[in-house]
Amino acid sequence: MAEAIWDKVYVVGVGADGWSGLTEYARRLLQQAEVILASDNVLPLLPRLPGETIAVGNDLARLVQLVQENLGKRTVVLASGDPLFYGVAKYLCDRLGKERFEIVPHVSTMQLAFARIKESWEDAYLTNLATHPLEEVLERVRTAETVGLFTTEKDDPAAVARALLQRGLDYFTAAVCENLGMPNERVTQGELYEIAEMEFAPLNVLILKRKPHPPQSPRRVSQYRRFGNPEEVFAQSQLKTSLITKAEVRAIALALLDLQPTSTVWDIGAGSGSVSIEAAQLAEHGLVFAIEQDAADYHLILANCERFGVRNVRAIHGTAPAMFRDLPRPDAIFIGGTGKEVTRLLEAAWEALLPGGRLVVNVASLDALTRMYETLRRFGPPVEVRLIQIARGVEQFDSLRFDADSPTFLLFVAKPRTNPPLDAVI
Repeated sequence: MAEAIWDKVYVVGVGADGWSGLTEYARRLLQQAEVILASDNVLPLLPRLPGETIAVGNDLARLVQLVQENLGKRTVVLASGDPLFYGVAKYLCDRLGKERFEIVPHVSTMQLAFARIKESWEDAYLTNLATHPLEEVLERVRTAETVGLFTTEKDDPAAVARALLQRGLDYFTAAVCENLGMPNERVTQGELYEIAEMEFAPLNVLILKRKPHPPQSPRRVSQYRRFGNPEEVFAQSQLKTSLITKAEVRAIALALLDLQPTSTVWDIGAGSGSVSIEAAQLAEHGLVFAIEQDAADYHLILANCERFGVRNVRAIHGTAPAMFRDLPRPDAIFIGGTGKEVTRLLEAAWEALLPGGRLVVNVASLDALTRMYETLRRFGPPVEVRLIQIARGVEQFDSLRFDADSPTFLLFVAKPRTNPPLDAVI
């Protein structure tokens, strides 16, 4: 057994089982320590120890000060579970230097919670609502398969469940693990709507697990339109809410694409999938490929397909035009995101488009419009351009005013039934 080197400060993790759950090495450190610094919730778990015991509550600044004051003594800092997993160890190391400390971990409460429900946590999104705002966390939860949360009194499991349901993120099952390792330990598993109505002990971990095949509810005719749905009915990233294709622009773009029931469609730079989903509802016996390079947006496409109940969208996480060679040639292409290699992307899309197919590009800036227009003109057929300016009526007291959206542009070109190669028209 290793001997303690007392020029270090030892940070020792303690589980809910207290002294009995510690290793012999951890017990020996505590018995030899001259000074023991601990939070109020850890001290009651241990017997009276020979060294001076100082309760520091949750005051991390005071803890740093006390560690500095006792550097010449045999000092132990006690923490719950694993001191490096949302514990004090990282805070101390960041401020006083890693070389001053040795970490003796215990099993994390989070690890215990996953063990209780027999689920792996190796790929889970794990966080603490005491240090991360709920709104920020929900954006990450939206695209996660498995989630583990340390909750707070304000954002307890019921509040988190209600917030998820309010945002349409109802495709998770939940498990709440309370007082782990204690005599009154309890594990509750259920649907979000059940958790939302329950009360739990303050010491808990909330685990969310995405349903592998969420049951599809029958879609009410009045709930969603075939196309032109309001932007707010689509799950979308808060950071990109202004980037989703507006309902009116979407409707015009789909009209220009002239989709048939069996059309094959590519949506390049699909974002949250609004165009893909509405295209799929029009091409109900066809297939839509939603190509998106952002991982978070890729998962939003999947979530929105579940929400709308569409079965003929294939979300593809990858970069255009590299993905084109593995896809069936399309009858229609919508491009909503172009990146830096505009010319190469448009040329590859045009080559892939079937004769008689239709290509629509949506851009928001004059610079992008110019680049797109010049590139599309080289393909030969006439290029139609539309400037779309939408203003929506808003009632203010007894009067009506209009809020204008930023203008956007749609470029449209149709491929001839017999198409010359690109080098013949350049």
